[in-house]
Amino acid sequence: MTLTSIFLGMVGPWQIAIIVVLILLLFGGKKIPELMRGLGSGIKEFKDATKEDDAKIDESKKD
Repeated sequence: MTLTSIFLGMVGPWQIAIIVVLILLLFGGKKIPELMRGLGSGIKEFKDATKEDDAKIDESKKD
């Protein structure tokens, strides 16, 4: 059993609704798209960096 399946089993629709409301109250409606854009670009940069590392490892194995 993975940590994700344990977490998803514990979180119901009411808990998700409460979390969404709290995020809206903390950041406001106008800030959320900006936060999501930043999160998306961070994930993209992380994926690009891991691809570069994998390519370097593959090149070093060929030598």
